[in-house]
Amino acid sequence: MTAFLFGVLSSLAASAIVLVLGLLRGSRPVWWLVAACSWFTGTGLGRVYRHQSSAEQDIARDLSRARWIKVLAGRGNVLTREVFSPLWSGALSPESVQVLLPDPHTRGDSWLDRRSHDVRRFDPGFTPELLRSQVRTNMDYLARRARTQRNFALRCFNLPNTCRVIATDRVAYLTFYSDSAHGRNSPCLYARAPGVLYSIALQQFDAAWMDSSPALPTPQAG
Repeated sequence: MTAFLFGVLSSLAASAIVLVLGLLRGSRPVWWLVAACSWFTGTGLGRVYRHQSSAEQDIARDLSRARWIKVLAGRGNVLTREVFSPLWSGALSPESVQVLLPDPHTRGDSWLDRRSHDVRRFDPGFTPELLRSQVRTNMDYLARRARTQRNFALRCFNLPNTCRVIATDRVAYLTFYSDSAHGRNSPCLYARAPGVLYSIALQQFDAAWMDSSPALPTPQAG
């Protein structure tokens, strides 16, 4: 069932990427046209950011209004930046915060190994262990910073991860990963609830959450 769901979502993701690549050639007025069309079609697509880093200011604004927050990431670097800082400092108190990161302890045929192999094609400095190390570091960071969050849950997954999802009860930001670029250089979609894209974002997260496991503490050297 999970494999079938991911297959469907991957097909939808591919269709969305084709749409986005066409839209990125336009100017900001085209975004307004897209938003109008989304309202009529029910897709919920509101904006397209050329790079996902361009969306961080808007993400921070939406996090401040969120009743709950869900994050599915391939590495988790965004969780350590200023956009999430108010959450970890206790300035924000949503009802729940759920975070999914790849399992850095899984060896063999893991998603981290496959993603590392893809990234090395266009970034030779990306060694096989680098991505795994970065995920561990981000998990350690979250374990310390999220102590003020009573309803915080961090879990690990080892499933095909085709996109990054940052979702709240109102909106979702989706970055579809490419085999030829880092996620930070990929386009990011802004989807409002309710809508097709928003539902896809939540389905992607919920499917991974169902097959996830509690995050294990990073073994200490010594």
